[in-house]
Amino acid sequence: MPGSGQARGAWGWHPLDSRWAQRVVDSAGISPGELVLDVGAGLGALTAPLVRAGAQVVAVELHPGRADRLRRRFADAPVTVVRADAADLRLPSRPFRVVSSPPYGISTSLLKRLLAPGSRLVSADLVLQRAVVNRWTAGAAPGAARWSQYYDLSIGIRLPRKAFTPPPHVDSAVLLIRRPIRSTTRKT
Repeated sequence: MPGSGQARGAWGWHPLDSRWAQRVVDSAGISPGELVLDVGAGLGALTAPLVRAGAQVVAVELHPGRADRLRRRFADAPVTVVRADAADLRLPSRPFRVVSSPPYGISTSLLKRLLAPGSRLVSADLVLQRAVVNRWTAGAAPGAARWSQYYDLSIGIRLPRKAFTPPPHVDSAVLLIRRPIRSTTRKT
């Protein structure tokens, strides 16, 4: 497709291969009916296996062309497409999960938003730059003292560069965020 490499470069877009997207969703253990956010949904690499798993998906995509393609592709599925910047994303007021491969440049701002006081986040499986995953799991990320009281963070699947097209220049892994049972009744 003419210009597709230019569009990817301009937006820093590195879509996940469908096989790797399926592995990420399978490892997340989605249950039918769960509300799941796919932030940076692209053309739906993760959205499609989330739908097959029975999730109610909110696909968040900033790029107007990709958001339109998502709407057409998932018109008959339990998918709500939201064209929004992740920095301005309003989180659901009911418990939700996140399974996402967001742009690496928004990792810190997205994580701060997801882990903010009052968030109803139950769990997240986020494909991120491995250095970011290592920093967050080591407790060396912004606000670690606060959010570590309510969430457990660990490293999930490690993804090779060839899991993306085009391959990024950095290594990737899944950051697992889980709210332990003990903190689900915290007051905010």
